[in-house]
Amino acid sequence: MSHFDIPPFSDKGQAVSFGGAKPGAAGEAPKPAANSKMSMPTNPTAVFKNESTLSDGTHVAVTTLDGKKSGFKGKVWVWAPKEYNDPKFAKSGFPVMIALPGGSGFPVNYWMGADLKLQASISKWYSEGKSKPFILAMPVLNPEGEQSNKYWDASDIPGQPKMGTWLTDDVPDLMRENFRTIKSRDGWAFMGSSTGGFASLKAVLKYPEKFKAAICSGPDIVPDSLMWKGHEKEKAENNPELLAKQLIDKKGSPDVYLAFQVGDNENNKRTLPDVQKFIATYGKGPIHTSLRVIPGGEHNAKTYVPNMGEGPIQFISKVLEGPVE
Repeated sequence: MSHFDIPPFSDKGQAVSFGGAKPGAAGEAPKPAANSKMSMPTNPTAVFKNESTLSDGTHVAVTTLDGKKSGFKGKVWVWAPKEYNDPKFAKSGFPVMIALPGGSGFPVNYWMGADLKLQASISKWYSEGKSKPFILAMPVLNPEGEQSNKYWDASDIPGQPKMGTWLTDDVPDLMRENFRTIKSRDGWAFMGSSTGGFASLKAVLKYPEKFKAAICSGPDIVPDSLMWKGHEKEKAENNPELLAKQLIDKKGSPDVYLAFQVGDNENNKRTLPDVQKFIATYGKGPIHTSLRVIPGGEHNAKTYVPNMGEGPIQFISKVLEGPVE
């Protein structure tokens, strides 16, 4: 049946435009008011190719991003809800959620697949008043696949590809260049499972001036890549526990919102108590937390997606903005 996945039986691989702009071109766009909360696409426009088409006509599309700040080149999948192309939102900026997978997250990010129904769930939750209509960015998480516990902790480990900069600078820049977004941190969030949950937690705690919220599903709490050996200072700078303490201790720190969800049948029996300890220790001051314990929940994305709608997506959506003009 694989031949049905290529033209003319499928639109996979065809050019996709978002918001009416032609792929590879700047296009015409209305100018926002001087005091607008939204940001028009800053360009240059990336060339997106269709990966899949949802039942509502929206597209999951992919581009190859040559990160200017990290120097890393990799794939990013994107999706915009149907509201993004609704004429009544033509002058509105939309919130962005950067969705990170577990495991190696290379050469694909599993959130781009149709089986987990993340995109359809966001549309459903928005229609139910539970969620913002997030634009999704789904980048690769690591520069290589599974190799004897070789992974990068979503960080700039000395001498290694700068995956921290890739995720927190280059990917957001790609979204600003190509979509109507929100100027402030009020429109920027992360989500992820397992190692992607760790990456999401760390990103918001390390850069609270850039990102306001995260959904962390079955996350690790501390960095544990073997490649940190000999780089203890840099490892500490990427430790969510230490970052949380610094945020609490610093006067005037911005508020951040962390929605955790953990199954009570995770394969790592330390996951739930570690998250509970983190919340008990650091869930105070500017750090606002929630925890959903999933009865019978296992350590996989199929467990996490349906349960996001039962609390976590509402928790962060209440504090994020969008669509806004």
